[in-house]
Amino acid sequence: MNDQERWAAVERRDAAQDGAFVYAVKSTGIYCRPSCPSRRPRRDNVSFYAGPDAAEAAGFRACRRCHPRDYANRDDTPDWVQAARDYLDAHLDEPVRLEALGRQVGVSVFHLQRTFKAVVGLTPRQYVDAQRLAHVKSSLKAGERVTGALYDAGYSSSSRLYERAHAQFGMTPDAYRKGGAGVNIRYTIEESSLGKLMVAGTDKGICFLSLGDSERKLVDELRGEFPAAQIERDGKHLARWARDVLRYLDGRQTALDLPLDVQATVFQWRVWRALQSIPYGETRTYSQIARMLGNPKAQRAVGHACATNPVSLVIPCHRAVRTDGGLGGYRWGLDRKERLIAHEKAIRE
Repeated sequence: MNDQERWAAVERRDAAQDGAFVYAVKSTGIYCRPSCPSRRPRRDNVSFYAGPDAAEAAGFRACRRCHPRDYANRDDTPDWVQAARDYLDAHLDEPVRLEALGRQVGVSVFHLQRTFKAVVGLTPRQYVDAQRLAHVKSSLKAGERVTGALYDAGYSSSSRLYERAHAQFGMTPDAYRKGGAGVNIRYTIEESSLGKLMVAGTDKGICFLSLGDSERKLVDELRGEFPAAQIERDGKHLARWARDVLRYLDGRQTALDLPLDVQATVFQWRVWRALQSIPYGETRTYSQIARMLGNPKAQRAVGHACATNPVSLVIPCHRAVRTDGGLGGYRWGLDRKERLIAHEKAIRE
C-alpha cells in the first residue's frame, strides 16, 4: 500500500487493514490502528509506520482506545481464510467463482474479496494464478515435460500458460526447465564498499545480484543458478543498474527501484514485498514481518524466504533480524549485513 491508500483506509476505519500498518498523529504524539474509533486527524499531521515498534522508535505512544500494540501481538487471521486457500489449492483446475467460494467458507463475496486480499496479499484469482505458476515451476525443475506440467497445474491449454510465462519466468517454460537454455544473461562485476558486486540480468530485469570476495565464485554461483543459459560479461548494458546499486551502497541514494526477473512462490514474494516496505535505516524482526503478513507463526518461513533471495539490496533482506537482537543469517556474510545496517542508520541520522 502507498500512503494515499493507507490514508483512505484510516478515513473509512478499515478493520481489514489492522495489523498491516499503524498511523501516528504529530499533534498528539499518539499512534493508532486504522480502525481506531477516535476522531480522525488532519492528513498533514499523520505519518505511517509498519507497526508499533517503528512508531515508538519515532517517539509516539500507543493509543489507549484501540490498543494497537495488543492487537499486533494477536493472531486474528480468520480460520475461513485458510479454509479458502485450502479449497483453492485443491481446485486449481477449476475457474475461480467467488460466489461458490464464499458459500464454501460461509462469508459474503465482498467480505471474502477484501479480507482474503488483506491477509494473503492477493485476490483469490491472483492467488490461484500464482499457485498454478508455482506448481508449473516446481514440475519443470523436476524435469517434467511442459505439456504434463501445465495440465497438472490446472491450465486448460498451453496458450494460457505462455501468456503468463514471460511475466513470471522471463523466459519460456521449456527454457526454464532446461536451466535457462536459450536465455541470454549478461553480468558485470564492480568494486564496492562491501567487496565485489555482481549484477546480472536478462532483457527484462535483474535476475541475480550478489556480493562476494572472488569474481570466480560469483560467476560460478550465477552459472549454478542458470546452468544452460548463455552467459556473458557485458558491463555496457548493465551500467545504469550497476551505477544505481553502487550509489545505494555509498549512501548517495536510499532506494533501489530496479526491474527484476526472478522466480518465487507466492509466499516468497509477499515476504520480499514486506522487506521492501521497511524504511531505509530501520530493521524488523522475523516475527514482526510474519505479523505484517497476517501469519505470526511463520517466522521460520520468513527466514527461509530471506535466505533464498537472489537479488541482495534490491530486496533488502539485511533488514530482517532476530527478536533477541541478533543478526540472524545472511547469505552474503554477517559482516556485510552488520555493516549495511550500521551504514543505513548512520545515513538516515
